[in-house]
Order: sequence, then structure tokens, then C-alpha cells
Amino acid sequence: MRYTGPKVRQCRREGINLFGSPKYQKILARRPGIPGMHGGKRMGKLTEYAKQLREKQKAKRMFCLSEKQFHRTFEKAASMHGVTGDNMLQLLERRLDNVLFRSGLALTRMQARQFVSHGLFLLNGRRVDVPSIQVNIGDEIEARPRSRTSSVFEKNIEETGALDAPSWLNVDRKKRAIKITELPTDLHFEKAVDPQMIVEYYSR
Repeated sequence: MRYTGPKVRQCRREGINLFGSPKYQKILARRPGIPGMHGGKRMGKLTEYAKQLREKQKAKRMFCLSEKQFHRTFEKAASMHGVTGDNMLQLLERRLDNVLFRSGLALTRMQARQFVSHGLFLLNGRRVDVPSIQVNIGDEIEARPRSRTSSVFEKNIEETGALDAPSWLNVDRKKRAIKITELPTDLHFEKAVDPQMIVEYYSR
């Protein structure tokens, strides 16, 4: 079941800005404690299991996935060749909604998910509405012609203009277009996530 409550509660629970929006950073600065009736302080020393659980919860919330979706991603990563933790982070980075977020065309992954769900983008010339689609080298993503001039993209580009897209994406912000030039590596993965702790959580 997907969480539909205040996103800032999740940020306060994990102690970081999970979603990228500056407004959450400002709230965290004002209210750093964990959410709850008494606005409690952060808990003391955690058990290894508790640390692993918190890391899994943090990653799941950061990429806006349900428990079932996140577990499915882990299982797919575990079935692939290579290091399971790296495989998992690469799969998360290759999600279509994440690519839009990384490109700067969306301010948050939540907004990127909404863009895809509403069918605002084409993937290799075809309209798509599934945020979890995995992109591959050579794929081309572009806003639909009637969506291209939307003021929301202008606003987002203004806010993210100083940020460089990762090197595995070739982004043309004027055309609202992205080309996948390579697959993401550990240089591009989300640094706030420790994949080994998540692997240990699911392997216990």
C-alpha cells in the first residue's frame, strides 16, 4: 500500500531530504527531530537489523516505490550477474521517472512520476505512462509536442539550470529531450543509500 500522508514526515523520520525539493530542506532545518506527538529526538544506538531496516525504508521512500515494488527490484537485482547492491541501484537509476528527475526536467521524483503517469512523454516515439519502465542505451525520451511548451518545464529548468545532468544522459532542455548514452555506474548512484545494508536486510 502506497503512503499518501505528508512527505515531510518521511523526511523527518529518515533525517534527510528524501525528495530533493528545497521546501523539505527548510522544514528539516526548522524541525530536525523525528515526527510524533512529542517531537522526539533521534533514537539512540540502533541494532544492526534496525539500521538495515531504516536504510531500506530510506531508499524505498527516496525512489517513491511501494514495498512490493522495491522488493521486486531487489529480487531482480539478485538474479543478475554482478554485485546485487550495485545492480539494485542501477535498476533504480534506470527507471523512467528517475531519468526525468536526473535530467532536471522534473524537480522531484514524485513530480517525474506524475509526468509519466499523465503521458506527457514519449519513449522512442511512443507515448508511455508507466514510471517504472527501464531505459536502455540509445533510448530517446522527449516531451509530447503539446506538452513541450508547458510552463511547468520552464519553471523547473530555471530552478535546476545550474545543476548538471549525469554523464550517462544527454539532455537537451530546450527541446525537453533526453538520450541514454550509457548505463549508470557506481559513480552515478544515489550517494545517500548504502546498498549493502539493504542486501543484508533482505538476506537475513
